[in-house]
Amino acid sequence: MAKREKTKKARKNNLVDQAVYDAYKDAIPADEIWDYQVEGLQKPHINKPFENMRAKKIVVVIILVIAISVSIFFSFWILHNDAFKYTALEDGTTEFTRFSNPGELRELRIDYMITDVQSDLQITKDEAGKEIRTTTYTLTRDETRPITAIHEYAFNCDEKIRVIEIGRDVTKIDEKAFYSCYALREIRVDEENPNYCDIDGVLFDKDCTELICYPIDHDAYLRERFGYVDEKTGETTQFWPTENWKNEGKDKYNEYYTRQYENEVNTYVVPSTVKKIGPLAFNYSELFRLYLPEGLERLETMAIFRNWHIERVDTYVGDYDGNEPKDEKFIPDGANVKYSLPDSLTYIGSDCFNSAIEMDYIYIPENVTEIGHHAFWAAARKENGKLIGLYEIHAAREQADFKENVTTGDEWTGEYDNGVFPKNVPVLYGETRLPLPEEPAPAESQK
Repeated sequence: MAKREKTKKARKNNLVDQAVYDAYKDAIPADEIWDYQVEGLQKPHINKPFENMRAKKIVVVIILVIAISVSIFFSFWILHNDAFKYTALEDGTTEFTRFSNPGELRELRIDYMITDVQSDLQITKDEAGKEIRTTTYTLTRDETRPITAIHEYAFNCDEKIRVIEIGRDVTKIDEKAFYSCYALREIRVDEENPNYCDIDGVLFDKDCTELICYPIDHDAYLRERFGYVDEKTGETTQFWPTENWKNEGKDKYNEYYTRQYENEVNTYVVPSTVKKIGPLAFNYSELFRLYLPEGLERLETMAIFRNWHIERVDTYVGDYDGNEPKDEKFIPDGANVKYSLPDSLTYIGSDCFNSAIEMDYIYIPENVTEIGHHAFWAAARKENGKLIGLYEIHAAREQADFKENVTTGDEWTGEYDNGVFPKNVPVLYGETRLPLPEEPAPAESQK
């Protein structure tokens, strides 16, 4: 019924429209058919220009030019400032949110909002005629906008920045701010900063009770500090100086020299004041040995994440503030070192020793009461049919005591034989700490 009513209504409307058309079509003179004006409506402009058309066109063109110019201006402004993103905070200060390297920027100070970036590319040639391209940057800062916070992942995965300076007004740095900064060598902190400090390029809280960030490429800084620099290129090298060793017939991989190099470049001693190693503190570092102080209480989530080369994490007893002469490296005396983790440790975070495939011993002291998920994940493996790495875990507590008093996350021990039927790494309970392995007797240094 409804459809039929709609059809009748449509037909009726058509008849009305036809009647109107019939009433007017004969009333319009034939010579006015294209410009006939119905009362109350503007006169048609068929084949005739609109009034003031030229002026209107000029206005439209001017508006378009202005709009395009503004668009281009802001496009360039965004291009020049896209390297730095900020967020205004409620207290009127600014948070550094995201850094995207504009090209080859190596050093950056975080103190005030950067409003403009200008680059200057210089091309020179070396003795062999090889082109050398060097870019310098000029940064314009707005000193009315101090930076007080650095957001999580602000420098995530940057592969160029080497030195970051923290200004005096920065009072909050997210624990994930420098994650995966593969070229980062140093973090320097303004001495007037009330919340943070650095010791030889490593970031701490002000009272040095928490180690926040050990830069991933800190070994490059240490190579320069201890003189492992190629004389020709001026760049740091893994073994110094390669060509001289070769020309003099010396074995650059001799045992003593290798150990000396590892002590100076690939070894780190955490200051004795530190109670906590922060999340991601040593992520992806090139450490071979790490000394933790007796008194350390917490290894946070991913604290030693994916340190593929780390062989030993041992404990030392004594006082050490991290400061030492530029040409010297403090290594704890063997008499004051214990194999593996400190007795004072209470917490091992999730993924803490993830991928520590070169370690072959770990001892969990009695004071540990919580271990996060996947704490020792991917730290054991089979190689040529032989099980190596952390293929077993030693714990001080007896099994019943451990299960009752230690909270553990999923797959905390890790697995090996990662095939169809993976095996969990076994835990040996009620163990005593093993003595330190004997070190090879040093020969004469060839450095």
